[in-house]
Amino acid sequence: MNKIKCTSLLILAVITVITCINPIYPHEQYLQHAGTVLLMMPLLLDIVKNRMTNLTFVCTVLFTLLHVVGARYIYSYVPYKEWSIAAGIVNADFFQDTRNHYDRFVHFSFGLLMFPFFMYLCKEWFKLKNLTAILMSWLIVQTGSMIYELFEWLLTIVMTSEEADYYNGQQGDMWDAQKDMVLAMFGSTISAICYLFMHKFSHK
Repeated sequence: MNKIKCTSLLILAVITVITCINPIYPHEQYLQHAGTVLLMMPLLLDIVKNRMTNLTFVCTVLFTLLHVVGARYIYSYVPYKEWSIAAGIVNADFFQDTRNHYDRFVHFSFGLLMFPFFMYLCKEWFKLKNLTAILMSWLIVQTGSMIYELFEWLLTIVMTSEEADYYNGQQGDMWDAQKDMVLAMFGSTISAICYLFMHKFSHK
């Protein structure tokens, strides 16, 4: 078995279990973990088949880890500001904005870190050439981001406004969905450019 993949998946599993101990928001956290299950399925499958590159696997694990931490605090209450101050990275005056931006960071990370996985799908499943796979992966990120925002909108219809706000992490921003999609696009564009450079230099 691939040691890097097994180790990274084990770390993810341990952290996931730890974050589920004494949940702060039990109902919302378990709802968030529906996404965790979806993210872990291809990882578990690849432990057996070993088809992904280590980069693709680790990037997917990192994104899942970010999601798991977000699920613990239902995104809106991840205490990254307190952690940063306690670690001495910044002082207490550094954070002027009262909004919790962890959800925005994860949407950006979706585009940046999940791009390699979509590249893997495009090449492994659909047998696309490199440049076409880059374009399709970029488009998949935008489509996935849009579908997720539509899913959040549908939740506002079937849930109470308080429950929907807890899950969606909108925090009173009416343009939250649009900003999330832009950040996912930005992250995927950075990854796409990196893949384009790698493609260019690999053909020299």
